[in-house]
Amino acid sequence: QVQLVESGGGLAQSGGSLRLSCAASGRTFTNYAYAMAWFRQAPGKEREFVAAILWSGGRTSYADSVKGRFTISKDHARNTLYLQMNSLKTEDTAVYYCATKLGSSSANYGSWGPGTQVTVSS
Repeated sequence: QVQLVESGGGLAQSGGSLRLSCAASGRTFTNYAYAMAWFRQAPGKEREFVAAILWSGGRTSYADSVKGRFTISKDHARNTLYLQMNSLKTEDTAVYYCATKLGSSSANYGSWGPGTQVTVSS
């Protein structure tokens, strides 16, 4: 009922940029999507929050580690979420996942994409 597919990951050098995309589909997403977010997970570490945006609004939230460097945005016409990553650091290396929260009262992000690898070299 909700399908999320990330793309745009790859290799970048320190100080470089990458733009991630997440294509969303499904009737449940169309009718109930409240917020979308990006998370990341490095090998051997827990998944961490990166950024979020209200789907029918525009309010955004960022982790302190990426604030000022990353920008989350959306395109309703294309049901697509974006993450523009600038001034990349080696510690940004991780698998990046997009997720959606259904309903304003939902406590968790219940749907996840398969992820896209981002590798930053020094």
